[in-house]
Amino acid sequence: MTITRPGGPEVLDIVERPVPEPGPDEVRIAVHAASVNRPDIQQRRGLYPPPPGTTDIPGLDAAGYIDAIGEGVATFAIGDAVCALTNGGAYAEYVVVPAVQCMPVPAGLSFIEAASLPEAFFTAWNNIVWLGGLAEGETLLIQGGTSGVGLAGIQIARQLRKARVLATAGSPDKRDICTIAGANQVFDYHEDWAAAIRYTIGEMAIDVVLDAQAGPYVQTHLDLLAPDGRLVLIASHLAPETEVNTRDLVRRRLTLTGSTLRPRPPAYKGRIAAALVEHVWPLLADGRIKTRIHAVYPLDDVRSAHAELDANRQIGKVVLTLQK
Repeated sequence: MTITRPGGPEVLDIVERPVPEPGPDEVRIAVHAASVNRPDIQQRRGLYPPPPGTTDIPGLDAAGYIDAIGEGVATFAIGDAVCALTNGGAYAEYVVVPAVQCMPVPAGLSFIEAASLPEAFFTAWNNIVWLGGLAEGETLLIQGGTSGVGLAGIQIARQLRKARVLATAGSPDKRDICTIAGANQVFDYHEDWAAAIRYTIGEMAIDVVLDAQAGPYVQTHLDLLAPDGRLVLIASHLAPETEVNTRDLVRRRLTLTGSTLRPRPPAYKGRIAAALVEHVWPLLADGRIKTRIHAVYPLDDVRSAHAELDANRQIGKVVLTLQK
């Protein structure tokens, strides 16, 4: 599936291309399922170009069987069932991925479920655990709790850090899903969520905030942080610029940071993959952490899948299937 020009779902089109060959330290996956993520939507709109040297085919999550191995790969074998964070190219029958970015399909999960994991859990781990430094028993706020990253983050924080988790969501159904995932309190972002948080837990009581909105939310989040608190931005959907009280940053020793994972080198992503397999995959296998599938579409109906995200109707992950 390719993007013929910037625009809406109608610009997505199926084409034939040569089967890619894995290079050194890479594997090729025969894709059975690939999930749809917000960066795919931004790439389709012309707002998130792939890094230099990366395929123009979108798709950051793939699950399937390894069917070819490049020189130097010793950790996987042909026929292994894996899921992977790709650098792009997952909306295709075959995708080439650095081997270190692959993980075994968790025990008991289907390819559809496995394809929903990498981008969401890589992003949550990178930004909540590593950059946010969420510690045992701290308080975390996640803006947009029913996104794939939001649901992954709620569960990681609750299961692995015993944290108190606050989340925002825009409808009663979405707030219920956040609660089922483990959030302690969930607030309606259409209302004065900051005032509701202060009323519920007090002033300056949040240790880590994960946010994709930015803009006017930034200073509001900083005002909610406890001393030594951390605000981690993963996108700027509301606005790319804002004003910040830098004196307050210094006085309360606050950290304001952000990240994009896609341009990171394979070695960095490989360390996240290893951490997820060690700490999260056992919890997926025994059901203490779950992935939520909102909808499944065949690849040739990818336009409908993108329209679902454009309308912000999804609760959890939208997944594409490829018939073999």
